[in-house]
Amino acid sequence: MNTASVIQTIAIAALPVILAITLHEAAHGYAARHFGDPTAWQEGRITANPLKHIDPVGTILVPIGILLLSSGGILFGWAKPVPVNFGRLRHPKRDMLWVAAAGPGANLAMLLFWAAIMKLVLLLPVNFFSLPMAEMAKIGMIINLALMVLNLFPLPPLDGGRIAVSLLPSPAAWRFAQLERFGFPILLLLLFTGALSWLLTPVMGLVMGVIYFIFQFPV
Repeated sequence: MNTASVIQTIAIAALPVILAITLHEAAHGYAARHFGDPTAWQEGRITANPLKHIDPVGTILVPIGILLLSSGGILFGWAKPVPVNFGRLRHPKRDMLWVAAAGPGANLAMLLFWAAIMKLVLLLPVNFFSLPMAEMAKIGMIINLALMVLNLFPLPPLDGGRIAVSLLPSPAAWRFAQLERFGFPILLLLLFTGALSWLLTPVMGLVMGVIYFIFQFPV
């Protein structure tokens, strides 16, 4: 791939990727404020400004390092988590579910948005913007699908882990929450062994199949 193609790909991918990451984090903060914890709002984190959500390690160093170690075969990273003080929620254990689910929910909304853009591109006459818009919509669908499914994986500190803690009875929830300190090492182990892909790819395929059915995309 030449330099011009790389620049073009980055330009097309920038908007959907930035929106996928920033709105995911902002949604957590908005939900937390709604349920009684204004911490994220007070720190200015309920925003689509990507600079507020970039983590120097998780958003820059780790993805670059993993790309180099895997020769470009694996991409993994994270944004700066939105601060949530679960103790300030009106019903901490119950409301934790909604705060955690807000991020993947935002990704689901964006997945449907980009699918609608793709459908519009397919319905309209072909023009100068058709190909770049189709590529942008495709990237938007893929990145939001991946973020949604990954974050719903039931392992603390991922959103799915917090949802599980909210749903489990208190004694079991407390024991399960103790996994959080080992969460990222476990996740990286699953990533590099291929187990994470083995677990998540069928789910992503199922969700994308439903999207194709809803929007009647050609297979």
